[in-house]
Amino acid sequence: MRAAATGVRPVSLELGGKNPGIVFADCDFEAAVAGLSRATFLNCGQICLGTERIYVQKEIFERFVRALRESAQSMKPGHPSDKSTGIGPLISVKHRDKVLSYYRRAVDEGATVICGGGVPNMPERLAGGAWIQPTIWTGLPETSAVVREEIFGPCCHVAPFSTEDEALALANDTPYGLAATVWTRDLGRSRRMAAGLASGLVWVNSWFLRDLRTPFGGSKLSGIGREGGVHSLEFYSELRNVCVAG
Repeated sequence: MRAAATGVRPVSLELGGKNPGIVFADCDFEAAVAGLSRATFLNCGQICLGTERIYVQKEIFERFVRALRESAQSMKPGHPSDKSTGIGPLISVKHRDKVLSYYRRAVDEGATVICGGGVPNMPERLAGGAWIQPTIWTGLPETSAVVREEIFGPCCHVAPFSTEDEALALANDTPYGLAATVWTRDLGRSRRMAAGLASGLVWVNSWFLRDLRTPFGGSKLSGIGREGGVHSLEFYSELRNVCVAG
């Protein structure tokens, strides 16, 4: 934005996020676990739309954490061309150093490490890659850096909630607003949550379900403007008001 200020150039910015996932007790449990496992760990967590904060209704909190841990631990690290590979490496060793700094910080701030937290042992032919373990934490306050800041790695913090209002307050308590995902069988609840979430994209009982003709972009520190379909064309167009006297 600073660079574009010279010459008053227009900007369209798709920036970062600290995206929430909200799981209600009435959800399709297996679908929610599978969906949020994908949202957290796909591409080793290097997706701007990925979920790094998960809020689970208290009635199923412990069960959900166990199931998500089982999913994370089942992901075999390996070469992307290997069909048995469940998770690949990070983009660079430098980025891994950054992600590992958050792994250490989570422990320093008192997190309970449900799984992961380090670097896996890899065979010699793959040992030079930026490998890292899928990691899940619980027990941190919402003020923790690990809960507040985008990490961009295969990790998430899981916390319990009781009511819709509490879930909305927790999800919206962030300077970001790129994406959110909600898991519930209650259509009315899904509509209320979608209306209340301060996010540019909201998925219900899904994640990363996109049509490139639909608007894409975030609110707050997650960006300015929208991409996708006619919304992309609008950025390259100037509206004019032409008045003709009769």
